[in-house]
Amino acid sequence: MDDHLNNLVIIVTVTLLLIVLTMIFVYIIFIRKKTKLLIDQKEKDLRFEKELATSQVEMKEQTLNYIGQELHDDLGQKLSVVRLRQNQLIPKLTNAEKEELSELNELLGECIQDVRNLSKTLITEQIMHFGLVESIEREIDKIKKLRLLKINLMTQKHDIDITPKHGLILFRIIQESINNILKHSRAKNVTILLEDCHETVQITITDNGKGFNTDLMNDGSGLKNMELRAKLIHAEFSIQSKLEEGTKTTITYHKNLS
Repeated sequence: MDDHLNNLVIIVTVTLLLIVLTMIFVYIIFIRKKTKLLIDQKEKDLRFEKELATSQVEMKEQTLNYIGQELHDDLGQKLSVVRLRQNQLIPKLTNAEKEELSELNELLGECIQDVRNLSKTLITEQIMHFGLVESIEREIDKIKKLRLLKINLMTQKHDIDITPKHGLILFRIIQESINNILKHSRAKNVTILLEDCHETVQITITDNGKGFNTDLMNDGSGLKNMELRAKLIHAEFSIQSKLEEGTKTTITYHKNLS
């Protein structure tokens, strides 16, 4: 009887020990899983905070990009137009008036340069919703008021099937090209041909100005800037120019790569 009781005690003791060990093992596993879940959650929170911070920085950068782009392409262009118009008026004035207007002209030139310097600090490429053809037409209307040259847009469509952000970049390239023609070409006639095909949009800008050597393209915010913008939307960009014959700029945008 004593042996039976002893065996029973041993069995109970071993059973209790196994239960305790099992509970300890389960508890350890639970703690490890809980710790892992907490670590994973912490890492997830950190990744979220990092992503949020990155997004906020990108939003601020995009805002600065937009400001820089507008300074260079909109405000800078308008100031240049004012200066061109002012230069037209100077020969019609008396000597005293010419001197005063020349001083204003120099100040305006400094303002234009300040705007360009600031825009170079802020410029990358920025997107904005607008209509391509309508924007080109508005730009042409502004240029026509200067009466410096004849400029025409030839297109069969007003509703071009491209994304607004790519449309903006194309417009900025066209705007930059027109600005260069006004500043440097001495052209009297400019034609912008816009052909909207099934897979491509081709824009050709032709002037009858003095032309230039295309091998001397510099790194300023002019021709190189247009080439950079075209690459951003996988568009082909080329310039052909002959001295005393004029310049032809071609941009070919591929819709299937947008």
